[in-house]
Amino acid sequence: MKKFILINKERSRIKVFEPFEDESKLSPSIDAMMISYGCVYKRSSKPVMKGSRVETIENARKEYKELLEKGLKKTSIFRSFFKLPNLFHNLPQYFFPKP
Repeated sequence: MKKFILINKERSRIKVFEPFEDESKLSPSIDAMMISYGCVYKRSSKPVMKGSRVETIENARKEYKELLEKGLKKTSIFRSFFKLPNLFHNLPQYFFPKP
């Protein structure tokens, strides 16, 4: 799975859909999606992310489809800003490294 970014018609709000890996299990698997949302103040600057939540893949697909029907468009404009690892779902890896 890869990351998908949606942007509204006014280009002021974005939603990022990305796989969420549960690393608390012995064999990490992707069975959920993290949906982050934020505001775009300038096209040339990094979007300000306001929050995120984790949803099942089925619920994330429904939301993605609804947003497309509402007029949001898929974009790759901000893909370069999201190449760094997401620290929120990798926190255990950084604080409790495996020996």
